[in-house]
Amino acid sequence: MITNGFTYVAVLLFMAAVLVTLEKSAKGGMQKFFKFIPAVVLCYLIAMLLCTLNVWDLAETKPAYSALKNNLTYAMIFAMLLRCDIRKVLRLGPKMLLGFFSATVTIIIGFVVAFLLMKGTIGSDAWMGLGALCGSWIGGSGNMVAVQAALDISEADMGYALVIDSIDYSLWVMFLLWAIQLAPKFNKWTKADTTKLDEVSVRLEEEAKANAKPVTFQSLILLIGCAFLVSAIATNVGAKLYSLTSFSDKATWTVLFVTAVALIAAVTPLGKVAGSAEVSNLLLYAVIGLLASRASLLELGDAPAWILTGFIVLFIHAGLMLVICKLLKLDLFTAGVASLANIGGTASAPVLAGSYSGSLVPVGILMALMGYVVGTPLAVVCANIMKSLA
Repeated sequence: MITNGFTYVAVLLFMAAVLVTLEKSAKGGMQKFFKFIPAVVLCYLIAMLLCTLNVWDLAETKPAYSALKNNLTYAMIFAMLLRCDIRKVLRLGPKMLLGFFSATVTIIIGFVVAFLLMKGTIGSDAWMGLGALCGSWIGGSGNMVAVQAALDISEADMGYALVIDSIDYSLWVMFLLWAIQLAPKFNKWTKADTTKLDEVSVRLEEEAKANAKPVTFQSLILLIGCAFLVSAIATNVGAKLYSLTSFSDKATWTVLFVTAVALIAAVTPLGKVAGSAEVSNLLLYAVIGLLASRASLLELGDAPAWILTGFIVLFIHAGLMLVICKLLKLDLFTAGVASLANIGGTASAPVLAGSYSGSLVPVGILMALMGYVVGTPLAVVCANIMKSLA
């Protein structure tokens, strides 16, 4: 049994490194396996398994966990949001932004309704796990972790959220990819005009090629240093803001402060430094491993009911989006990528966009980055709505 804090963290990071390496080098059947169960989910499940088997002593390793988990989470949020230059997002145009926020609102409605329908089965305190999942389904895995930190959600509930995020999300991606063939009929039904979309996609693609920069040692150490310093400052500022307002809690104020600082930094030269995606992913895997290391697989007994809850969310989201597309004359690309930019984030929205046309990939990326910006605060709002209905 591991009792040393450094050894405990080293094992978690090594496990994440092995899983990411296997995912990136996978071929054939293994590649399909990782598409269905990505490395980040496996990282959580395997860490839970190791915890269940008592590979480390929870009491002895708690100081290392307590010192790192929230601080790394805040650093991750900062690095993640550095790519979110609001000026670029606004270039998407009103119709695409309307499509994105329509998807966001319908997802939130889906969570609230699904919670009301299923709380008798999954428990009235399930709003916490669903709130974390809402963070992922508006933004990404980083937002899920941020919501967990803001609302102090249990590791077991995070396990449920990740299981739903893996299974339900994977099937939703497959459905949206299949639906591409229906685009001509769908656009005719909604009477959508894609002229503006084509113009925006070409302009964004040219800009992306012009601003491409290599990741260097200097860029990585600058980003890591800035992320860690912002995390340290934010912890103190969050505590001060909470003491002044007595509203919400310290963690929520800290997350909101980090978000604000990151969005400001994103429009400065720091936002153009290459490597923010790599740094945020590194920190994400570290935080995911730490979270899962305190949970047991024995706590996932109600997983089927939670998976059904996730499908209810998706069903409500899809139904409402159909109505909105008809009323606003949105095309299938805008609706589909808006949905996946929320539910899948930067990992899958560009893939769906590229399946329509290679020139549309930047549109998918920017929509997904918008999800990073609004994912955490809106998921906290959604969680509190569900809490009030518990």
